[in-house]
Amino acid sequence: MALENNQKIDLRALFADETSDYRVPEEPDRGDEVTVRVRTAKDGVDRVCLVRWKEGSEPEETVMSRGTSTAVFDYYESTFLIEDEMPVLYYFRITRGDDVCCLNRLGTSGDARDSQAFRITPGFHTPEWARGAVMYQIFVDRFCNGDPSNDVEECEYIYIGGPVHRVEDWNTNPSTLDVGCFYGGDLQGVWDKLDYLQYLGVEVIYFNPLFVSPSNHKYDSQDYEHIDPHYGVIVKDGGEPVDRDAKDNVGASRYRIRTASPENLIASDALFARLVEEMHCRGMRVIIDGVFNHCGSFNKWLDRDKIYEKQGGYEPGAYVSKDSPYHTFFKFNDETAWPDNASYDGWWGHSTLPKLNYEDSPKLFAYIMNIAARWVSAPFYVDGWRLDVAADLGHSSEYNHSFWRAFRRKVQEANPDALIVAEHYGDPSEWLKGDQWDTVMNYDAFMEPVTWFLTGMEKHSDEYNGTLYGDGAAFFRSMLYQMSRMQTQSVLVAMNQLSNHDHSRFLTRTNQVVGRLGTVGAKMAETGVNYGVFREGVLMLMTWPGAPTIYYGDETGVCGWTDPDNRRTFPWDHLDYELIEFHRYMIALHKRLPALRRGSVRQLLAGKHLIAYGRMCGANRCVVIINNRRDPMTVRVPVWEIGIADGEPLTCVMRTDEKGYNVGRVIYQAKDGYLTVGMGAVSGALFATGEEG
Repeated sequence: MALENNQKIDLRALFADETSDYRVPEEPDRGDEVTVRVRTAKDGVDRVCLVRWKEGSEPEETVMSRGTSTAVFDYYESTFLIEDEMPVLYYFRITRGDDVCCLNRLGTSGDARDSQAFRITPGFHTPEWARGAVMYQIFVDRFCNGDPSNDVEECEYIYIGGPVHRVEDWNTNPSTLDVGCFYGGDLQGVWDKLDYLQYLGVEVIYFNPLFVSPSNHKYDSQDYEHIDPHYGVIVKDGGEPVDRDAKDNVGASRYRIRTASPENLIASDALFARLVEEMHCRGMRVIIDGVFNHCGSFNKWLDRDKIYEKQGGYEPGAYVSKDSPYHTFFKFNDETAWPDNASYDGWWGHSTLPKLNYEDSPKLFAYIMNIAARWVSAPFYVDGWRLDVAADLGHSSEYNHSFWRAFRRKVQEANPDALIVAEHYGDPSEWLKGDQWDTVMNYDAFMEPVTWFLTGMEKHSDEYNGTLYGDGAAFFRSMLYQMSRMQTQSVLVAMNQLSNHDHSRFLTRTNQVVGRLGTVGAKMAETGVNYGVFREGVLMLMTWPGAPTIYYGDETGVCGWTDPDNRRTFPWDHLDYELIEFHRYMIALHKRLPALRRGSVRQLLAGKHLIAYGRMCGANRCVVIINNRRDPMTVRVPVWEIGIADGEPLTCVMRTDEKGYNVGRVIYQAKDGYLTVGMGAVSGALFATGEEG
């Protein structure tokens, strides 16, 4: 492309990032030589300088040499040695005549501050297998009931003031009082559906918590050492349920036998180990949920419901006895209240979620460090941890960071290839410096911007924002800024989701209705949904940098308001085969096209209800167009910005709109650097060149 003004730098031609096309190696170690590159317009600049420095030191400037060139671009490069383990920051200063600009992670719009610079953290490696990996989240109780013999029974025990309930009809929607209701999903059910998941193209399964717990969500752990037998195997049974009007678990002998008998715990652990082995044989990985900020009041360390005291064979819990070996695991506000001391700190004041007191308990710290290593080691060989409310752990920021540094060391000693993903809202940069987490559940740099742009809805369906709805410029500003808060190796393994167990289903958000189960009812979550918008979201999920993660059932059109309605059962007897096939095609494209799995991303268009972006990796180039308008339009996309030349074949490999989708391939060519294409109402399209062309 010719420069519009010979005295000015063509800002649209400038590009650099931290992927393999622009930094080799991507994740250097101490002692490595690293080459960084930057792209400019052909013969469009006078000089390019690399400005680099170590944290806390003064920057130094190096003139870069021009390396390779194409008909449109020049590539400048510079090589330097990584001398030690100190992070290296850099940006590019580009000059043409009197025109000077700086290029950093936010493009040319930012300044040269450390927070916006490209960054090298020597030795920070995220697992190769997780880059762009297709993940699938399973809330076990609602996925598939493979073994009815381990189902929670009606009135088996008391939980949060009432007896638990066994739901007999799998297709019944959750109620507002869902936490004590059980549908019977289990690990055998997951095993039974591995063929389906493999057919879909899933590479990684992320399980919501699996450890012993009285709730259906299991974020109130009862025993970190064992898989819950209600998900696993019950080989020893007996005892009695509680009376329907019981107030406590004194008579819950069946629950005690099921969850505290060593026979059941050992058998359940063994089933899980075999399941992981089977998944590994199929080329699939496993991530499990770790809830280490708090446990549950049923936990054997506290034993508020006397489960373990009455079972026998266990040390007394800290609720029961001041002399408990677990006394320091909790912070008690009244040291005179034993027995039955209920003065312990609860997370956010919840007595069912006792806050763990690491600062005062080296024994607790050592115990959890052993748990961190146990599940990624033999015989389980789990491939990673997802960490619940990870930023809340501990009573200070300083302790929180020191804990996660120790956690990372322990996990990597046991399994260097394990992934550590944290649940986090807001800026995660302090935890993503290479010594704590690998990445995050990507709310800020995926779920939220996508939801606002496509639907105008907040991720719980609690708010509609007409200003953000359809604002393409705001979408890219948010995406690119939030991505800049993570190093690139964290971005490429980030868990990108449209839905999960904590937020409304994305398909429900497409109806643009503010509501929850208790205010508007379950039926409204399915009313007025827009499958065209939904498929646009899936197209973006499979083409944006990161690890696309499907929440179970999304691929077959499950709807639902936020928790608990988002935890509806998987509808095995009434599947949406067309929607499943759409997901399967998109997953296959994501896995086959290198640019989608690990390539650079480049904004191409940002309009009202219209965006286009490119992905680049080596010879492979992809273009994504989203027209979320309610009317068709012709779109002109500057594909020259991602290196697509006039006359180069550009194949449309996916089109979707409100009526359906089409994978019939049509070849396009750019003219004068632009791809001109007609887009239907509420439509999306994916074009590919390079390997696909």
